[in-house]
Amino acid sequence: MWDEQLGRAVATVVVAVGGSLALAWLSGKVVRQAARGRVAPFLSTLHRECHRPWSATLLVTGLLLAVPFSGITGEVRDEALHTLLLALIYAGAWLVIRILFVFEDTAFRRLPVDMADNRRRRRARTQIGLLRRLTAVIISIVALAATLMTFSQLRALGASLLASAGVAGVVAGLAAQSVLGHVFAGLQLAFSDELRLDDVVVVDEEWGRVEEIRLTYVVVRVWDQRRLILPTSYFTTTPFQNWTRNEAQVLGSVILHLDFTADIDVLRAEAHRIVDASALWDRREWVMQVVDATETTICIRLLASAADAPSSWDLRCELREGIFAFLRRHHPDWLPRARSELAAPVEEEALPPARHTAAGPPTGRTGTTRLGRPGAGGPDPGSSRGTGPRGRAARAAGTRQFGSAAANRRQRTIDSAAADSPRPGD
Repeated sequence: MWDEQLGRAVATVVVAVGGSLALAWLSGKVVRQAARGRVAPFLSTLHRECHRPWSATLLVTGLLLAVPFSGITGEVRDEALHTLLLALIYAGAWLVIRILFVFEDTAFRRLPVDMADNRRRRRARTQIGLLRRLTAVIISIVALAATLMTFSQLRALGASLLASAGVAGVVAGLAAQSVLGHVFAGLQLAFSDELRLDDVVVVDEEWGRVEEIRLTYVVVRVWDQRRLILPTSYFTTTPFQNWTRNEAQVLGSVILHLDFTADIDVLRAEAHRIVDASALWDRREWVMQVVDATETTICIRLLASAADAPSSWDLRCELREGIFAFLRRHHPDWLPRARSELAAPVEEEALPPARHTAAGPPTGRTGTTRLGRPGAGGPDPGSSRGTGPRGRAARAAGTRQFGSAAANRRQRTIDSAAADSPRPGD
């Protein structure tokens, strides 16, 4: 009896598995045969992405239908049905999520961005990608809730997850958490048109392009091929620059510091020639102006428009190279120069000649020591031995007085000698 039931169960499983695999192969062959013409890319992607989940769903469905005919009864039958039911839920969720990927890929293929004005298409691609990810999350939650409902002990919890009030309560309860906050920020970015795929942005002083927008984070490809991974809430709470918010065209600037002798008209003509000859200029705008002046140079700004940010960067580099090459060849004197003015030398006051003193060799003005004051450091400016005006005046007056006294003494000597000499007739 047991052997007969076991053989019947094995046969039923073999038939179910074989029929399911045969049906999966047949359906795949039909899809490949139908993949012709305009629908060929869609059906080819559908077969490639959904072949495995479709085969798994068919296999689980075939086994689930074969259990009642297998002759298995009792708890074994109930456990087998419950296990296959769980497998069917997850296989179905897997299949639906892969189908969403197929539709996303088809939409992206119909919305290429390799064109000049691709702002609307980039916005559509951003929204489609976020919606697909959000739908995948919802399908996963529904699959989890359906799994919980298959258990009698957890059926109430599963029902609350599926109920609208229960879902709202769970979302409201988890909204304060950082992960779900990033999810809401990602949806806000997508549907408020603040950020799109392939946007040119400047974040944390880094220039780059938006490469991916996920539900919880954004990937920015920096100009040197690095990647910045930022949470989506960063773009809703922190200011950032979006150079392609309304259009991809940008205006690039070049700053030059030149000497005051530079001829602006000649330089403007050369700059126009360089800009007009460049294939990177989009023929919209260009201007050259003197925008500032410092103590040593004038500041000249060149503005030129380009189709996008990378073209603008290359155009700015081309302008710098052309202008400096022109200055080096024809006007090197226009480059910044440092000027200085040499003042005439100041004549020093002539020193008085050295004089001899009774105590030693000739000395200067500062080497004279006052008599009567041992250890004095120099002459008194007000004394007769000083070097100031008063000292010189006193020395002159003393010289006059000394001369008058000597003359008087000589006169008295002559008078005395005359008195002592014998007079005639004595």
